Amino acid sequence: NGDIYVKLRVATGNNGNIALRDTNNDGKADVFLRFGDYPNDGKFGTEMRIHNGYLYFSSELVVYRQKLNPSKLIPDGKPEIILVDPYPIRWHNAKSLAFDNDGNMYVTFSAPTNACEDWESKSGDSNSTANVKGEFPCSQLDILGGIWKFDENKLGQLKSDGQRIATGIRSVVGISWNDEDNSLYAINHGRDFLHNHAPQFFSEWQNAVLPAEELMKIKEGDDYGWPYSYYDHFKNKKMLAPEYGGNGVKEAKGYTNPIMGLPAHWAPNDLLFYKGNQFPKKYKKGVFIAFHGSTNRVPYPQGGYIVAFIPFINEKPTNKWEIFADGFAGVDTIVNMSDAKYRPMGLSEGPDGSLYISESKKGKIWRILFNGNPETFGEKQLINMEKRKTKSYIKMPNEKTDNLSFK
Repeated sequence: NGDIYVKLRVATGNNGNIALRDTNNDGKADVFLRFGDYPNDGKFGTEMRIHNGYLYFSSELVVYRQKLNPSKLIPDGKPEIILVDPYPIRWHNAKSLAFDNDGNMYVTFSAPTNACEDWESKSGDSNSTANVKGEFPCSQLDILGGIWKFDENKLGQLKSDGQRIATGIRSVVGISWNDEDNSLYAINHGRDFLHNHAPQFFSEWQNAVLPAEELMKIKEGDDYGWPYSYYDHFKNKKMLAPEYGGNGVKEAKGYTNPIMGLPAHWAPNDLLFYKGNQFPKKYKKGVFIAFHGSTNRVPYPQGGYIVAFIPFINEKPTNKWEIFADGFAGVDTIVNMSDAKYRPMGLSEGPDGSLYISESKKGKIWRILFNGNPETFGEKQLINMEKRKTKSYIKMPNEKTDNLSFK
């Protein structure tokens, strides 16, 4: 009916959800009701999904649901606990959710480290991280670094009640079920610090442009190779990580490749397969991605901070991404993440086919509608958006000319 539910980044207290309603049909919310009788336990609790008459949402450690009442804006009753994370709060702790059509709920349990570093192995300058080794085997992979499947209707589940369907995945925030091919998709945050950990093999420029963020089509039994490998989207290969003997040349064999590599460090935090009919035909069945934006590409400008679109043809990505929505950054050169005015975070499709975009710095939500002629919309209409790829926070930095200087 057009009501919107939002999971807030609230670390303490309760009432971590908000419901929005437009009562006068002017396209803007005029009713804002906070709710959520559950304890907030951290800012990484960002998921909110409507599924089979329930509102599912997650804090950092718990997945909840509440039954929606068609006659009320706020769900009735106290939230039911579907799943409890048994481990302490840690980095990369978002419990992102997706649902298939067979009663299953998919939950991300990301790894808290960059490359499963063994800090006892570090030698030399105590302030340097150069030549640190990785723990082998990485103990985090036994319990984290993957995606698990649970019963969407069973209350009080523990992690041990689920089935791990994929491993070797560092950090996933964006996850979605695609009804077109009845498959699970996710988008991985690639690792950082190639130069910091192995300056003899990786330059600062390589540190900024590698490795790829990975668009993945998840199949049961997949191993995407974290932390032993990373994906090089220029070579379209999995490469051996420097903490495990890699030098930028050695390939890593036997791991699952993503279906598409995307620019490094852009932090993809949501993906949405478009089902509506409001936008031109080319958008149907393709995927939108919200890039939260990088934090650590110094000495080059930070990158991302856009919503991108990837067309799908015959259930496969075209391997070319487009800018769908820009202007969130508010500045031409993002030296530090804090310079950006807004950071795209979440995506949702309205009942009329509008696209809703949330951001995490000021808590804004935009609604995007199409008011042109869908029959004549094509490459000509996208020329100006394509030109925006020359902006410093979108283009790949030039190794020789794009360095920043700091006082």
